[in-house]
Amino acid sequence: MAHIIVVGNEKGGSGKSTTSMHVATALARMGYRVGALDLDVRQRSFARYLENRAAFAAREGLRLPTPAIGTIGGGPDPLTPALEALEKECDFILLDCPGSHTRLSQMAHTLADTLITPLNDSFIDFDLLARMSPEGEILGPSIYSEMVWNARQLRGQAGARPIDWLVLRNRLGTQQMNNKRRVGGALAQLSRRIGFRVAPGFSERVIFRELFPRGLTLLDLKDIGVESLSMSHVAARQELRDLINELRLPEVTVSF
Repeated sequence: MAHIIVVGNEKGGSGKSTTSMHVATALARMGYRVGALDLDVRQRSFARYLENRAAFAAREGLRLPTPAIGTIGGGPDPLTPALEALEKECDFILLDCPGSHTRLSQMAHTLADTLITPLNDSFIDFDLLARMSPEGEILGPSIYSEMVWNARQLRGQAGARPIDWLVLRNRLGTQQMNNKRRVGGALAQLSRRIGFRVAPGFSERVIFRELFPRGLTLLDLKDIGVESLSMSHVAARQELRDLINELRLPEVTVSF
């Protein structure tokens, strides 16, 4: 059976589509068969990213390793047939969830073997995971954590393996070090209480906004003729390498 990776967070602008695209294409570049589903049927950022990639590759005559994108249909359970169609030919299937609570997103979380939750490094985003007092005391899990807890219970009742949950600290800045320490301390405390791992994600970089229209990732730059990478590009590639290692996916050894 394919290993299912879900990228979820009930808040927009946390970097879900960028994370989804880079994880999925990195696995494809390493030779794994990867499927992709965009569960945000309205905005479709991840699906459009992949469509941009296919169009750019066709226009330039390039062969870029690309996940196979599935189609979400209608009916009371549109997710199961979409997964079944991909699972026959995929080692990994990545599901990108919308930045809001939907039935599709809820279903996806119950299917996750690995859950990635990108989070901007601020207490505004932290509020999705836990409620805090004005003094900084964690009062209890918030709406998104409760949904993950319910998904874990359903998986346990079905005899499925536990969800490996990774919270990704995106847009870590070099400034505001005091805020960075406070958010880091709160995440470390909460991780022990509700069971997730914490890892640094992607820093704020202009390159990510520039890649989207062509459907490219950091790993494609040499394919389009960029021979000399800037220090920012090298650092961003290392962030991606660290993320793939931190995911601890079965039988995956980073080779880029």
